Amino acid sequence: MRRKIPGRRWIVIRFVALLAVLGSTLVPVQAAAGPDRSAAAVPATWSPPANLVQPLDEVWRHQESTYGDLYGFRNYGWDQVIANRGYINYCVRWDSNAPVTAALRDQVHATLARQFKKWTDLMVGHNKWPYQQVPLKVVGWAVRDRSTLKWNDNSVDITVNNIREDAPQCAPDCARFFNQNGQYPRCPGGVARHYDMSLWLTAGMNGGAGGDWGQRIGSEYYVNNLNSDNVHILLHEMGHSFGLDDFYDWTPTGQCCFLMKAGSATNITEFDAWMFRDWWRHLKNRYGY
Repeated sequence: MRRKIPGRRWIVIRFVALLAVLGSTLVPVQAAAGPDRSAAAVPATWSPPANLVQPLDEVWRHQESTYGDLYGFRNYGWDQVIANRGYINYCVRWDSNAPVTAALRDQVHATLARQFKKWTDLMVGHNKWPYQQVPLKVVGWAVRDRSTLKWNDNSVDITVNNIREDAPQCAPDCARFFNQNGQYPRCPGGVARHYDMSLWLTAGMNGGAGGDWGQRIGSEYYVNNLNSDNVHILLHEMGHSFGLDDFYDWTPTGQCCFLMKAGSATNITEFDAWMFRDWWRHLKNRYGY
């Protein structure tokens, strides 16, 4: 369910106790939702199929009526990519005691980048989207105990025992969430080492959460799916980071099964793709496009 924080923050949370709304890991997929649209040809203009025009309009109107600050909020994933001029930086919050080797670390990074690319590839060449690619870089890891990380190289910044929300967190001075003016004067590495979002991996967690701060999912689930084509809970939560809604209490006309309706699809469907592009259509003027 969506918990709106007046003025500045929003977050999407699912609790294990609320089994009816938990979605992705606990609710079985209802039906085949169609092909993965992340690899499909991208249309150059806003031209959704005729059968999607009405449900897309319904979704946008619903967001207008239920989001507390839809147009005023300035930290959607869109804002972050544009502010960076075409890239995104991440921190990994390793909320687990399981050891991480350098090889596992690199797999964690690669899978995250591959899943993020499934969303941003939907925009290449579409409706004045300015980037051919949006590179993702993990700049830091946060852990409770340095000994959990079984590497000694300096490829990422490491934050130890900085506990926020009962979990390790990378340096707040380097977080866009806390520095939305884009200035990082107290970040040791400056702008180049800032992070826009966190991949928060929590031991024993089912379901997920997503918002402008990043995505939170189970560490075991993620590690067990490093080689999966679609890490669908992560993909769903990434959708929230770009503003896409949940669909617990209603379904758009003619739609049954799509990624953002938790438990009904395991890949980005055509309807998800057009909902994603609709956000750009409504926000691009703020960036001069």
